[in-house]
Amino acid sequence: MATEVVKESIYLGSEALKQAPKIVGVPTGVEGLDQLFFTVKEVDGELKKVPLGGIPKYSVLNVTGVSDTGKSLLVEQFAVEQVHRDKKVVFITVESPANFVIASIKYRALAMGYKFEEDNIILIDAASHSKVREDLPTLLSTLAYAIKEYKAEFTIIDSITGLFENKEMMARVVVRKVFNFLKKWYQTSLLVSQKRSGHEDLSAEAAGGYAVGHIVDGTMVLAKELIMSQYAAKLYNAQLGDIVRLFRIDGCRLSGHDTKTHLMEITDTGLIKIKEPLGGKK
Repeated sequence: MATEVVKESIYLGSEALKQAPKIVGVPTGVEGLDQLFFTVKEVDGELKKVPLGGIPKYSVLNVTGVSDTGKSLLVEQFAVEQVHRDKKVVFITVESPANFVIASIKYRALAMGYKFEEDNIILIDAASHSKVREDLPTLLSTLAYAIKEYKAEFTIIDSITGLFENKEMMARVVVRKVFNFLKKWYQTSLLVSQKRSGHEDLSAEAAGGYAVGHIVDGTMVLAKELIMSQYAAKLYNAQLGDIVRLFRIDGCRLSGHDTKTHLMEITDTGLIKIKEPLGGKK
């Protein structure tokens, strides 16, 4: 049997490079996060790290963690920052109806000290519309319409886990199609994914196994630890009964990144702050 050759799929490296986007940073609005991504440049014959000042543009990043680690807070902060910069953001809400999500985002803007430009947020309510949530072609068609109609540059999905709920064997298929779609439309994207109980808190594994982490460009892991021993209290410089929050970047294909585990804080007003690495050394 003859095998078809799809010539359109073959590129010389020089041809592909002409279409490759320039690696620049997108500010996240999260204190302490933007400097954790960097690129490398040659200066006077030496290679030096140069901070990107944000996540790589056009990246599709996974934000994962167990319940109540700040995943939604982080992506809402990111959305507010882009809106503040007069960019359009498509926010696909899979867990909570759109009217509740927009109220939360508006509060996040207030906490950040920004005037809220609500018309720069385009919500797709997959939580209230099962056809959008459960039929992937419908979701992607709806997203394509929103991107074209409003000239959106950013897409957030909270959470992508809800798109393969009760059918985790399909996780890889779902995530691959969403990832390829976002790449085709040159979206800078954050995908929230939820961990099931029993998963290691600081690993990139989530519901659906490593389906999300293996396919996307990188993963940001949020974790929390309840201090229940004197050893842990000394390790984290905390008191018994405290909750210590942690953050780390689990790989990024598009740029260099800090590999350390950092302390993280959720302020009284619900804002995420990334703090010093464990051990206090930067």
